[in-house]
Amino acid sequence: MPPLPLLGVRVAEFCQVASGPFCGMLLADFGADVVKVEPPEGDGMRQWPPLTGGFSENFASVNRGKRSLVLNLKDPNDLAAARALVQSSDVLVENSRPGAMARLGLGWDWFAARQPSLVYCSISAYGQDGPRGGEGGFDLTIQAAAGVMSVTGEPDGAPVKAGVPLSDFASGLYAAFSIAALLHRVKGGGQGGHIDIPMFAATLAVSALQTSEYFGTGRNPGKLGSAHPRNAPYQAYRAQDGFFAIAAGNHKLWLAVCGIVGLPALAQDPRFATPTLRAAHQGELKDLLEVQFARSTAADWLARFALGGVPGAPINGYAEALADPQAEHLQLVRPMTLPGGQATRTVGSPVRLDGQAIPVDTAVPTLGQHSAEIRASLR
Repeated sequence: MPPLPLLGVRVAEFCQVASGPFCGMLLADFGADVVKVEPPEGDGMRQWPPLTGGFSENFASVNRGKRSLVLNLKDPNDLAAARALVQSSDVLVENSRPGAMARLGLGWDWFAARQPSLVYCSISAYGQDGPRGGEGGFDLTIQAAAGVMSVTGEPDGAPVKAGVPLSDFASGLYAAFSIAALLHRVKGGGQGGHIDIPMFAATLAVSALQTSEYFGTGRNPGKLGSAHPRNAPYQAYRAQDGFFAIAAGNHKLWLAVCGIVGLPALAQDPRFATPTLRAAHQGELKDLLEVQFARSTAADWLARFALGGVPGAPINGYAEALADPQAEHLQLVRPMTLPGGQATRTVGSPVRLDGQAIPVDTAVPTLGQHSAEIRASLR
């Protein structure tokens, strides 16, 4: 494979837990030299279970391919080292509360005049200014504030968050994309700049279908479980031995479902004549379909739908998803050796370049592992 596109880019990461470290890892996956600056006690995620040989698998999952530098930013000598690191870098990423980096002497205002080519990215709960700019937040509170919990779960159920920390990771993705865009501007002779990534805004941005539904109707979208607000059959259904999912996303696929389940009359039923009508009557449609589905297993129905060209899937756990033949083909699961020699695995980059999986660096740093060599390079 040719050199990775961010080879030669240095990133100073002042981040903890998820959103910022995930952004840094994405940049490292594409070849950047990411120096993770940690306090003497380390990133708090280093303590999160599961611990394999005393090392956090969660921490490893978003911090591979980085170098670790321990600095006490309240110490004048370490502050000077931090500034020197940033001034030798192309990018700074931080996810502190707004104002925290400035109080330390590492804010955008300190670097803007001294290093105009610097790409400085701040990830925070609500942004760097505004009526809520000073508030902190975590994935749960942002999912709640940005509306995600209002559309997640069964209609009569208690509020639940999405099982994946999407506010954290959507923010990290927006940050990495924005950093790459500004690096392109710098490469073309332009200036760097300060990127402000509010987790609240990023979560609303990836909720485009829900916000547009509100704009179009004036009503809050509601919880539908696994169902779709504008189409059916498009959800999880119960078979003889458990659940499976199908998505008949157009009229041709709807007609195929009618034939496969042995209910051709449904195609003429006025309740189900259009996607909008099927969505409006999807409870009735679900009851009719599940009578048929109860006659065979989920695997049997999925095989029938596959033959008919209707997209479907089992309700996998992560063990099953990671063992899927397509996951193997995409080379998603990579071996990883934790500090101390313990063998584990990680999910590599999902991106393929020129038909090849990206050869990510799966090494995970111990706390301060690279402090000496990085300090020496700054003298």
